[in-house]
Amino acid sequence: MTHDYDLFVIGAGSGGLRAARAAAALGARVAVAEERYFGGTCVNVGCVPKKLLVYAAHCGEGIEDAHGYGFACDPQGFDMGLLVANKDRYVARLRDLYEGLLRERGVTLMEGRAVLVDAHTVGIGEARHSSARYILIATGAWPEVPDIPGREHAITSNEALSLPSLPRRVVIVGGGYIAVEFAGIFHGLGAKTTLVHRGPRLLRGFDDEACAFLAEEMKKKGVDLRFDTVVREIRSLGPGLHVVLSDGQRIEADRVMFATGRAAAVADLGLERVGVARTERGAIAVDANYGTSVPSVYAIGDVIDRVRLTPVALAEGTVVAHHLFGQGTRELDYEGIPTAVFSQPALAAVGPTEAVARERYAAIEVFKRSFTPLQHALTGRGEKAFLKLIVERTSDRVLAAHLVGPEAAEIIQGIAIAIRAGATKSVFDATLGIHPTVAEEFVSLRPPDPD
Repeated sequence: MTHDYDLFVIGAGSGGLRAARAAAALGARVAVAEERYFGGTCVNVGCVPKKLLVYAAHCGEGIEDAHGYGFACDPQGFDMGLLVANKDRYVARLRDLYEGLLRERGVTLMEGRAVLVDAHTVGIGEARHSSARYILIATGAWPEVPDIPGREHAITSNEALSLPSLPRRVVIVGGGYIAVEFAGIFHGLGAKTTLVHRGPRLLRGFDDEACAFLAEEMKKKGVDLRFDTVVREIRSLGPGLHVVLSDGQRIEADRVMFATGRAAAVADLGLERVGVARTERGAIAVDANYGTSVPSVYAIGDVIDRVRLTPVALAEGTVVAHHLFGQGTRELDYEGIPTAVFSQPALAAVGPTEAVARERYAAIEVFKRSFTPLQHALTGRGEKAFLKLIVERTSDRVLAAHLVGPEAAEIIQGIAIAIRAGATKSVFDATLGIHPTVAEEFVSLRPPDPD
């Protein structure tokens, strides 16, 4: 049977676009359908615009710190509208770039909501149908707001990236990386910021000690952290909002942002009609090659709810393309994936947490240090950095690195290469540091004090 395309990709986010480009490069006839915007979450309402706002949030502290270095800075005020407009222009350029790269590869681009009609057919609207040998679902995930009274007054990170003006008072609900990052953004831009989290600590899945250190640094900056607390209701009273908490307290706010979870974007895709199985959490269930319960249908990225990171979706897209149209020898190792939280200060890590390492290995050594980075020697800010190396005692192999401090993500990226290559603590010790830097501390850690 002949088909219109070899591969039809539903969703033009990071994973879908990478799969489309890779498949086209391997000679496949490829089409991509997108109902919102090319580039998906990362380009439009995720990694890229969020990081731009993080940079903007650093500017406020930078202006204050400049006095310690002899500059008499007189800030003229912050213009949220100007920041958003500049961000939007850059994002639009990226979208155009992605579309151009696909067209250069001969990929057919379609705008509209695509759904599964059968195992080899995709429909866009009522009149347009396309057949494909394989169908790849890469529709991502979408933020959710819990069903509480007044939920209509809340926003998510999507809307937070395009506010027309900076709110004076912000309440952020959640304790994951999105909540923590936006707490730093809003506080850094000048808003009075409160973070409310139902759990006892920030950033589940990251190292306990690093997260506790980050929380203390955020408090020192002035972010109000409320742990073991739940938002019961949001009331609109006059020009602002009242956030009613589980402990009976109320917080006045101009904006309430929920960052309490994202659900796989699978609604009304026709999965049930075709027989595509889903997990208990609602994501699409896939095998080791990202195949679903329907042999011709595959899925990658946030919609499969494995590791929700852009580089992971990109890698999954490459693996699928080569599995379907190449030699099929590529695999993705989910162990040792470096990751970062662009908080203020930033947190980045590669490898297991200390708690997980103690469970996995018979004996480990933990090397750690807390110190004031040189850049704050003259600012009077008092911000500290924290780093930790986890080493397997018997092999001397470095298992993990955790860092809270300036340029944490940039530093951990390099450390991740060393860990992936199997570097030992002896290799770290024999490596000369670049002085004076935060990164040099990773190659100058002394043995831990005896228990």
